[in-house]
Amino acid sequence: MSRPDAHIARRSPDKVMRLSRLGSLHQCRLSFMRILTRRMASEGWQFTRPVFDIDGNGVGQAVYTAKGPERAYSLVAFAHDLPDEKRSDRVIADAWDATFALFDGVPSDEDIKRLSLNVPLQEAGRVSERELSLSRANRSVRLWTNVVDSLAAGRQPDLKHIRDVGYLMRTTAVYGSGKFGAADRELIAGRDEMHVPFQAEMLSVYLTRTFVRDLVQHMAKAKGRANSVSLDPGIARQLGIGNSTGLGMAPFIINHPILFNNWIMAREEAIARVRGVRTASADEIDTFLRVLNQSVISVDLWRSEHPVQIAKLAQLRLDLQLLNKHLSQQALEKDYPWNRLVEWSAAELSDEGQELVASLILEPYGDLVDGVAHCMADSNHDAFRIDGSMPVAEALSLLREGFAWAFELDWSDKANCARAWYVSEEKLEPRLGERFEEPISDYEQPLAPARDAVAAFLDLESWEPSDPIALFLLSHPEHRHTLRRAQMCRSAPYAEIRDNTISEAVMPIDMLRAKLSFFGATHFDPRSDRWVRICMYAGAPYPEELFPHNADYWVYPESAG
Repeated sequence: MSRPDAHIARRSPDKVMRLSRLGSLHQCRLSFMRILTRRMASEGWQFTRPVFDIDGNGVGQAVYTAKGPERAYSLVAFAHDLPDEKRSDRVIADAWDATFALFDGVPSDEDIKRLSLNVPLQEAGRVSERELSLSRANRSVRLWTNVVDSLAAGRQPDLKHIRDVGYLMRTTAVYGSGKFGAADRELIAGRDEMHVPFQAEMLSVYLTRTFVRDLVQHMAKAKGRANSVSLDPGIARQLGIGNSTGLGMAPFIINHPILFNNWIMAREEAIARVRGVRTASADEIDTFLRVLNQSVISVDLWRSEHPVQIAKLAQLRLDLQLLNKHLSQQALEKDYPWNRLVEWSAAELSDEGQELVASLILEPYGDLVDGVAHCMADSNHDAFRIDGSMPVAEALSLLREGFAWAFELDWSDKANCARAWYVSEEKLEPRLGERFEEPISDYEQPLAPARDAVAAFLDLESWEPSDPIALFLLSHPEHRHTLRRAQMCRSAPYAEIRDNTISEAVMPIDMLRAKLSFFGATHFDPRSDRWVRICMYAGAPYPEELFPHNADYWVYPESAG
């Protein structure tokens, strides 16, 4: 087992927690999808499809069960015949091509009947504590018909078309953690297989991908009958599940400071451990170079229509050329090669390139870094309790230390507080509006920690240094959330974004990408500054193919097809 030979400090929150960097994060060994596939393969999970009652029009229901060492989980899927004009990625949609629930165990006929009356309704229905997630998906208009027609005619679909789109269906929401009556996180957090965050949701998406493959083959067979063929396994593996994610996800990393701190800290700890390795073995270097070469392929396949991402991709491709040139000079054969490489990247590459390097150096060192995944959940409930006995002087110091950069901004400048976060009445989803153009200030959500920290500091300054903040908060309850966050920073250095989340220049897609990178998403394609399309599980083995030898590096394409 590899061990660090020297202690390398984790990168500073001032460096890591800027939105431009968070918006450049890539998947890595600690991404939740890869954690799940590694676990399922190593534990020998068994997969079955006890129900597949779908007609020739693609309408019906199916059940996919994944059985681990102690428990089983079942995706209950409902397929619908959705007219083209009703297909929408927007959260206000009320009909979808498919809807799903992840059931805790194996559902009975009564459970399936109950779910059939609620799951297709999504927000308008209700589920129970037996369900761990609720989700829906729409077909890719560009690809679905093409694949059905090709298979029905007895031929495989064009691989370039497959690569250009990347998925047959995309989810527009995967809800969990108590929403619409589903099980609270606390009910499953103590289970080994669910301790890492978002494992239920990642399992739901993994099984959804299998259902989508089976459904497209079923519809092709219904259309072509004896002339039809099944999808080639190699082509099928190229297909992931798409996802359209908007502003509803962006505030998550602000609203969950301890949890997000744990994600970032785990990644930074893993990076620091690898940087502390004195000498890289030939096998470790070979692994790194292999995933680097495969990353070049992946980046070459990455497409976006958004000008910001187009520019970032162009720079990333240049970064990879610089990186390969640097490595050709035996850069990995010196002492502490990974530390040298990270320092070189910080000086020579863009944020995108630096964060790709940081992710890739983890790949040869699973035995050194995979264990930190167990630290990524949030079980520190005491952190949310405000210590009212803290003296005002100490609170002032915490605010100054945790939000130092915020004191450099002029908060009377409209450009620095141009936006306001609020919750829409129609869908109860977060939205970002123009503070000085819309009547939304009265409905603003506490999603501007930097501005609020400065405001709390200014009010605190007039109090006696020895006064307990409990006394202060009796007079200023509007600052409770800010003092709570300041106290959290004592044990969670990566809890706060070091940027202004309400400025006229804020890019919410940076927050979306930060979260989605930890899911394990790839090929981020912003459609505006407020929503993004991604792909999940592209390249992953399907349940019948999943074994320890292929359960991890599937995220890296072996060829351009």
